[in-house]
Amino acid sequence: MDDLGAEEVSEVLRVADSFVEVGRRANPKVPALRGRTVATLFFEDSTRTRMSFETAAKRMSADVLSFAAGSSSLKKGESLRDTVETIEAIGIDSVIIRHSSAGVPARVAQWVDHCAVINAGDGWHQHPTQALLDLYTVRQAFGGGDAGLARFEGLQVVVVGDIRHSRVARSQISAYAALGAEVTLVAPATLLPPSLEGWPVASVGHDLDAVLPKADVVSLLRLQSERGSGTFVPSLREYTAGYGLTSRRAAMLHPDAVILHPGPIVRGVEIASEVAELPAARITDQVSNGVAIRMAVLFLLLGQGPVDGAHRG
Repeated sequence: MDDLGAEEVSEVLRVADSFVEVGRRANPKVPALRGRTVATLFFEDSTRTRMSFETAAKRMSADVLSFAAGSSSLKKGESLRDTVETIEAIGIDSVIIRHSSAGVPARVAQWVDHCAVINAGDGWHQHPTQALLDLYTVRQAFGGGDAGLARFEGLQVVVVGDIRHSRVARSQISAYAALGAEVTLVAPATLLPPSLEGWPVASVGHDLDAVLPKADVVSLLRLQSERGSGTFVPSLREYTAGYGLTSRRAAMLHPDAVILHPGPIVRGVEIASEVAELPAARITDQVSNGVAIRMAVLFLLLGQGPVDGAHRG
């Protein structure tokens, strides 16, 4: 996300508008990427992101190859670089990669000559398309179009939870800041990064109740137990007591506030089940908008003539 300024972010959101319309058709398919081949390389488990990218590519008539790391030649000792170069030699136009190590998509972009490389999440580092679909969902909630885009200036965004381990938070913060929003981080001290130097945030705190009445957007983050976050809190009960969006806390929000969660949600921990069902919770909208955003990203990289040289997304 750090590579995208306000103009580039706005372009992605505007292009996504057209693909949202495509998704509402009886036959939600366009020939924008006919003749193109997209490969998904996921080295971490994923449901939403992988299905979203594959749906996006198929709706634009691209051919999709799904790479399974567990049954690939990586198990025989082949290096990641050799695997990627083999995939490119097959004739792939874009590689969508998720990896547990930060920086892998950027390194892959250095290894290929004719593929667009899209980051679908790398370690704790970045998840740019998640941030873009979050922005799109907020813009949509505030009326859409240029009017919705203008609302980001001075927008009060509260990001709550496991910020230390979250690539989503890192991408969100850059994305919101690019459009002029003010971001407040709320988390236990143990779930904040060791240093926030250089992060474009307005404030950092530990009292969720104190910031909710002024929040325009509340973005909740899952406790990432697979990255060890469970050892950073005394118990799930105590975490929910301090940082879960309960019914009591949801009632503190103003009527137009938006509640987001990148999923998968753990009901009863970071968000109460009844809160997840409120009209203010745009969680399912995020999922559907994710397809349109990823269609926009693929179109901007592949749909306007042949790819010449490596590109990163």
